[in-house]
Amino acid sequence: MAQASDGHVLEFKLPDLGEGLTEAEIVRWLVEVGDVVAVDQPVVEVETAKAMVEVPCPYGGVVTARFGEEGTELPVGAPLVSVAVGEGTAAATGPARDSETDAGAAATPDAERPAAQTKAEGSGNVLVGYGTSEAPARRRRVRPGQQAATGASGRANGRVRGADAVDGPVRTAEPVDGPVPVISPLVRRLARQHDLDLRELTGSGPDGLILRADVEYALRAAAAQGGRTADPEAGTNRVPDAAPSAVSAASSASRAEGTRVPLKGVRGAVADKLSRSRREIPDATCWVDADATELMRARTAMNASGGPKISLVALLARICTAALARFPELNSTVDAEAREIVRLDRVHLGFAAQTDRGLVVPVVRDAHTRDAEALTAEFARLTEAARAGRLTPGELTGGTFTLNNYGVFGVDGSTPIINHPEAAMLGVGRIVPKPWVHEGELAVRQVVQLSLTFDHRVCDGGTAGGFLRYVADCVEQPAVLLRTL
Repeated sequence: MAQASDGHVLEFKLPDLGEGLTEAEIVRWLVEVGDVVAVDQPVVEVETAKAMVEVPCPYGGVVTARFGEEGTELPVGAPLVSVAVGEGTAAATGPARDSETDAGAAATPDAERPAAQTKAEGSGNVLVGYGTSEAPARRRRVRPGQQAATGASGRANGRVRGADAVDGPVRTAEPVDGPVPVISPLVRRLARQHDLDLRELTGSGPDGLILRADVEYALRAAAAQGGRTADPEAGTNRVPDAAPSAVSAASSASRAEGTRVPLKGVRGAVADKLSRSRREIPDATCWVDADATELMRARTAMNASGGPKISLVALLARICTAALARFPELNSTVDAEAREIVRLDRVHLGFAAQTDRGLVVPVVRDAHTRDAEALTAEFARLTEAARAGRLTPGELTGGTFTLNNYGVFGVDGSTPIINHPEAAMLGVGRIVPKPWVHEGELAVRQVVQLSLTFDHRVCDGGTAGGFLRYVADCVEQPAVLLRTL
């Protein structure tokens, strides 16, 4: 890559993607080292605990380094790419690059640059932690004599693993008295729970950043060595080779046999949310069987009119919003710190959707303002986006009540776990022909089981039972819904 001397290198870090996310996994790089990128061009696709996201770079220029292999998990604030920017920056001409030229521009102190060159080409979009026209407050500088991350070793691999991927001896960290290089609060909590001193660890992340994998490796080593967390002389978190048999025995004793699947991404997010729901919410469940024959007939008649087809879940959603208008206690959340119940004015209806990536709960905004046709269209759009992995964090959060149609899996009933911090969830089983007493005679009718799990802090059984009975009445006699609109 050819770069004029008046250009400079800016480092783009993994931005805060919102909704409390602290880390993301690199799924696919969209650029190569040496590529020319425009402002706001997506450079990498990452997977968070909520969705797949393409991350745009707020700088325009030439990519000089990429940080992290595909499959690597990075914390928010860790470097993603470095970009050579400035009027003198030339386009990349091929895979061959001059590493000394790359390093030279980055090594130029800010004070020696013209004022016009200390600002990056501004992005029109706002990423959390980045302005729309100013460069980040902190810039990496390559110290004199240090080779840039795009040196010979990076070129040989086709990508750069970190900011210190230089030729020569590997950098080793020593215990420090200053701030510990940790960004993720999850890493700090994990270390605190196990009384692990982070100052004794060597981070495997960019610039020595300590990652969760480093802490977990140190804990395994400690278990194998009877409490020793690391080998400080070697400067790495590896188990000494002195007693391999003892290490093997300790490891096999502390780790159960079988295939291990990491709890991360969507699976990890689901595990965390369900565990929190069980810990914090005193839930109770009530259920009732309902004759859905008339509801199915009404849907058939609606779809025979020649207009857009109406889905069954849209009709159930319409019934839910009408029931929540009559029983607003169930459209609420609990502020535990303030010891207050917050009743919400708008219904943002979540619905459970099974995808290849796991269970997700997309949210239909302002569901109470939509008719059955509009609900059908929005359910279809969100379901398609969920299966394609295109849902945004905003489309997966903010729900106030959840509808769970587990009947699609061929089951009759369930006791749903509330989607924290909501107050209730309605579960719907399969609709199947069953013997039923109808108008005083035994008949075969289309029967469904409805289950309501609710937060007992927001209401008592009378309110929950009233809500569920109203839903069942609307299912059995859709005209009840028309009378109450």
